Amino acid sequence: MAKIERVEIQMVILEPMVKRTDAIQSFVSQETPIVRIFADDGVVGAGYSFTIGTGGHAIVDLIARHLAPQMLGEDPERIEAIWKKLFFHTHATAVGAITSLALAAIDTALWDMKCRRSGRPLHIEAGGAQKSVPLYTTEGGWLHIEIPALVEDALRAKAAGFGGSKIKVGRRPQEDVKRLAAVREAVGTDFEIMVDGNQGANVDDAIRRARLYEPLDLAWYEEPLPAEDLGGHIRLSQATTLPVAVGESIYSISHFREYLQQGACSIVQADVARIGGITPWLKVAHLAESFNVAICPHFLMELHVSLSAAVPNGRWIEYIPQLDRITHSRMTIENGRAVPPNQPGLGIDWDWDAIRRLTAEGTTHAVS
Repeated sequence: MAKIERVEIQMVILEPMVKRTDAIQSFVSQETPIVRIFADDGVVGAGYSFTIGTGGHAIVDLIARHLAPQMLGEDPERIEAIWKKLFFHTHATAVGAITSLALAAIDTALWDMKCRRSGRPLHIEAGGAQKSVPLYTTEGGWLHIEIPALVEDALRAKAAGFGGSKIKVGRRPQEDVKRLAAVREAVGTDFEIMVDGNQGANVDDAIRRARLYEPLDLAWYEEPLPAEDLGGHIRLSQATTLPVAVGESIYSISHFREYLQQGACSIVQADVARIGGITPWLKVAHLAESFNVAICPHFLMELHVSLSAAVPNGRWIEYIPQLDRITHSRMTIENGRAVPPNQPGLGIDWDWDAIRRLTAEGTTHAVS
């Protein structure tokens, strides 16, 4: 039986490659905590999570001070037991973003170890349901982008074989409709348009907007309301024919269960970092499957390509490159579809020299 003998933590801060704005914020930096776990049999696993500019140092500190010491001497193959142990150890701060993001960095590293030890890629180790997953792009749909550029990006994505584009909403309702209508007219009916409200509306505003959007035949209306407003999502789902998508700001399997049981959504967008890792992400995906609901994960395409291919209800991958500055690998795209990597592990080839150069001061820790 292998044992965990050392845990290393560091954090890099990455600037987005394009300007990113939505209804409530601008995404100006990505804090990326990275965890490496070393076992006494020589196998090493690397995992990570992310923030959009705040909280990264708290995540690193939580791992270094409280979680990593709890892992020493544990069998890294017992991933579920380790996850439960760490979750209980932090029960006073769970369920919540900082705890989930810390657990995710650890859990993804453990799955990387598991796959490397078995010699199988993540998408096979976790289920192997699909060989590829359709792609849609978000990078050309940010709220500050004007109509000509929105149209140009959507047409470029369609020409590249992508199946859809996401456009941010949150301007005046009629202005949003004008932007969406221009894209729909340009791309035709055989290309999906997703819209994302980033939790910027209240219930009456979301219902009004949804009714205005309905004639445009949208793939989904994402995060229309604050994620904690379960009742509002129920009301909205009952008031519109648009699919309602939630998940990137939900941090518990139980909360997904409540949304699904109450008919408050029809698309699940669990984020592997914000739900606490691969272990709970797979549970959410299979929970959604039991309700005949698709999972279309948020962000983190480098991880989600393998996870979505692992399950039968993985419907879309969101194309937003985020790790190019610190990895040698790139996601494989064939005919507009994302293809999961086939090498053992997560399939992410880290550039450790670049990571060392970009590591934020004071965020490097080793626990043994």
